[in-house]
Amino acid sequence: MFYQKFLLKKILLSAALLLMFAPQVIIAQEKLLNIMSSELERNMEVLKNQENPPYYINYRVDDISGFYIKASFGDLIKSQETKERLLTVMVRVGDNELDNFHEIRESGGFGFYFPGGNKVYLPIEDNENAIRQMLWLQTDKKYKEATDKYAKVKANIAVKVEEEDKSPDFSKEKAYQYYEPLLKPEDVKFDSKKWEDKVKMYSKIFLDNPDILKGDVSIRFKVERKYFVSSEGGKIAQNMVYVRLFISGSIKADDGMVLPLNESYFAYSSAGLPGDKEVINDVNELVKKLELLKNAPVVEPYAGPALLSGPASGVFFHEIFGHRIEGQRQKSVSDGQTFKKKVGEEVLPDHISIIMNPTIDNYNGTDLNGYYKYDDEGILAQKVVVVKDGVLKEFLMSRCPIENFSNSNGHGRAEPGRQPVTRQSNLFVVTTNPLPVEDLRKMLIKEAKNQNKEYAYLFQSVVGGFTMTGRYLPNSFNVTPTEVYRIYVDGSPDELVRGVDLVGTPLAMFSQIQEVGDKPEVFTGTCGAESGRVPVTAISPVIFVKQIEMQKKSKSQEKSPILPRP
Repeated sequence: MFYQKFLLKKILLSAALLLMFAPQVIIAQEKLLNIMSSELERNMEVLKNQENPPYYINYRVDDISGFYIKASFGDLIKSQETKERLLTVMVRVGDNELDNFHEIRESGGFGFYFPGGNKVYLPIEDNENAIRQMLWLQTDKKYKEATDKYAKVKANIAVKVEEEDKSPDFSKEKAYQYYEPLLKPEDVKFDSKKWEDKVKMYSKIFLDNPDILKGDVSIRFKVERKYFVSSEGGKIAQNMVYVRLFISGSIKADDGMVLPLNESYFAYSSAGLPGDKEVINDVNELVKKLELLKNAPVVEPYAGPALLSGPASGVFFHEIFGHRIEGQRQKSVSDGQTFKKKVGEEVLPDHISIIMNPTIDNYNGTDLNGYYKYDDEGILAQKVVVVKDGVLKEFLMSRCPIENFSNSNGHGRAEPGRQPVTRQSNLFVVTTNPLPVEDLRKMLIKEAKNQNKEYAYLFQSVVGGFTMTGRYLPNSFNVTPTEVYRIYVDGSPDELVRGVDLVGTPLAMFSQIQEVGDKPEVFTGTCGAESGRVPVTAISPVIFVKQIEMQKKSKSQEKSPILPRP
């Protein structure tokens, strides 16, 4: 069993109070954090005598442990315990105005320099000599890379036109110190045998339909302790515990199209996951939908009105808008910078606001994956009102300043081994004019009639999406639906369809958003971008869009299996 959430919060509160009175005493009690701090100081002292000394260094260590269990069609196929420590080192040479992280224009890459993509492992025990050895080696390596890159940056500036954005490369920020108690393995327990039995039981339900090709259930339990120290005096140790149950099934239509459906549950403890009755019911429903999808009609390309469910619209806003208000992108000459010059302008209807808030850990009883206390640059997580009453107000900011936005708002994020860039957290779509879904459906049908459409569409479930924000390819997005329905204007029953992707360009699509529902729902996911994969959440009600564009989904040309499933 995990600790109950209220108990964990009580422990963290007590630690915060202790830290308030004796921060150095409390922090010094943990050996790894102390080793990181002293080795950083030693390396800074030695490197200050170099021709290009570093003006800033930080060390991040992600201490990760947990379990991963997976079953397929009722049989266990993986059950493993994990334990690892990953090190990420940042070294900056030059100064805050110009350093080795400056963009090299027309370099043939993605623009920004993101070193540290390879994972570096630390000993999982607190062996001081071994840990210092790795910190020293990685600091030496990153310093050499930094000086080489800095020389290229200065050469690039000398031969290129004057830059549009002359803001510094690294913001000056307060150095935070924060400490949470160390969570030992016996403090946060996971009953692996119980969950092996559960995932086998859940996945066995897929055997009820002989046409199903894939019937998997997995659970991932993760305890992560994140350490951060910097040459500015930052020193942070924080915990994150979560568990995610994931159900995945697929079936193949006669025309070769593989049709997946998924269901997932996220919580900070196993107690927060639904019980067997609810999960079994959801798997049975998923099996029924797969059978219906197999024989559902294929959608033709379409442009017209649509409704997007809460989870679908959450992914929609994440892809169409979220990546385009990540501040660091506004500085890169290779980025499309869709909204850079639109601060103070209306970009949405005046009843809609968009908020990014990593400080909220739970919404209406659902734990949020995009929650954290300090980002991966050691900056306090902050609420950011990106759009207020339809008007663009702010960008998400890391420690990479842009014109008119000089400081971080706690959104510098990265997976272990990569350097932080500006990333999303918990995205909230809110409205001052919430409407019942029934009213939105009436609007949908009315608009379809006005456009002389026989039907419109409802996007009920999505598996994710992707977007392209650069200048050298079409600045577009793609949301991947898994459950889509035709809504007929003559009152005929809704019809499940298949084979569609939701596509478009951001400004055109944004202008078509009309109304918002009254019941927000949560979509939990992981976002991949330049700094790797980071946990995110989107909270949104149903939205009514006047005009969307759909294209046919690619499909396999392989025939269905000749032999029946055993």
